[in-house]
Amino acid sequence: MTPACPAPHHDEETLLLGHGAGGRLTAELLGEVVLPALGAPPDGILEDAAPLPGDGQLVLSTDGFVVDPLVFPGGDIGSLAVHGTVNDLAMRGALPVALALAVIAEEGLPLAELRAVLHSAGKAARDADVPVITGDTKVVGRGAADRLFLTTTGVGRRIPGLQPSAARARPGDQVLVSGPIGLHGTAVLSTREGFGFETAIASDTRPLHRLVAALAPLGPDVHVLRDPTRGGLAAVLNEIARDARVGVEIEESVLPVPTEVAAACDLLGLDPLVVANEGCFVAFVARSSAEAALEALRGLPEGWNATWIGQAVADRPEKVTLRTLVGSQRIVDMPLGEQLPRIC
Repeated sequence: MTPACPAPHHDEETLLLGHGAGGRLTAELLGEVVLPALGAPPDGILEDAAPLPGDGQLVLSTDGFVVDPLVFPGGDIGSLAVHGTVNDLAMRGALPVALALAVIAEEGLPLAELRAVLHSAGKAARDADVPVITGDTKVVGRGAADRLFLTTTGVGRRIPGLQPSAARARPGDQVLVSGPIGLHGTAVLSTREGFGFETAIASDTRPLHRLVAALAPLGPDVHVLRDPTRGGLAAVLNEIARDARVGVEIEESVLPVPTEVAAACDLLGLDPLVVANEGCFVAFVARSSAEAALEALRGLPEGWNATWIGQAVADRPEKVTLRTLVGSQRIVDMPLGEQLPRIC
């Protein structure tokens, strides 16, 4: 009897946590699966929010939040969901008009926890002066979800004169950051794993639309606004460099990494450049308006320590380089995935 030749074995492709982490794996998932399925060009520019068809002054954004744990120093999944969508609208130069909130809760979730995070979401919306006008609630069986997922969708109206886009970065633009980096991801990880850093580090989650409104007088000189959430500063700068086809050079000596974050990252082997943030943004501003932009940001409490970190250049297009403390240069790559999953 002749033995049968076994059929070729093909491993089935499956999702990884890194596919939702904002790095190269996310870009591959979008380009190969999500965008083609929806009829969108796989190599198009992906912004934090999109203008509504037929009305360029209204923009729309939606985001899902799966943070673990639900409560962390400085915030919780409720306030984070509101701030995240308000900020995505702001990154397109828009003030929030209204929000929708969808809840997916697992059977067995204590109602006290659900009340607490929804109360937090409501307070965050009121503090941001944006109403939650509609939503949805679903309950799934035990084990079908991880306690609680929230999705927020927001409509915003563009501030006259502001038209920021990742594709508008130009050589000579000055790169500004509105606040310190690395706080959110470090706070969430420390709480999740019980490292103890949470006594010194709290998430920076906050709404950013008022900071963006302060830049309105600079109008067309504000070329790009992006908030470095998943994938951190490294991912956002690489996305801008790719979409605008410019090089980006940043200086390690001026990066606003808090001492506590630097210590935690050193201990855990993390790079602060790829740690998620929820309360700061990156701005590419024409050189002639950079000082005015810093002054405007520093005039508000949430932007008091805004700082210059580098510039866009014509050399090495689509590359991000870091000048180190010893004067050498290294390439800052797009992260493969998030070092810290389930951060937002």
